[in-house]
Amino acid sequence: MLTLATDIEVLARFGRALADPIRCRILLALREAPAYPADLADVLKISRTRLSNHLACLRDCGLVVTVPDGRRTRYELADDRLGHALDDLRTAVVAVAADRTCTETDDKGCC
Repeated sequence: MLTLATDIEVLARFGRALADPIRCRILLALREAPAYPADLADVLKISRTRLSNHLACLRDCGLVVTVPDGRRTRYELADDRLGHALDDLRTAVVAVAADRTCTETDDKGCC
């Protein structure tokens, strides 16, 4: 059981980052390779302003970092382990959903 405030805060930040589909798409794109904001906006088909707000959230959560590259700034995952964590979390959720192990799924729609 998690008892340390820092452990709980870290998981809450990760959950906050994953709570928005656009931020999930950004993380998955950066899992593949570092990218410049303009390129991310084009790939994700969102405005640069909207992307900027989501990147700021991800930076505040500690999940992405900026890397100066001449006059430009590139974004990448703060740690390679985050890419692995995203893969593990995604496959675990898919596996649980396939099993439908929650006994209250039909009654309460919890899963």
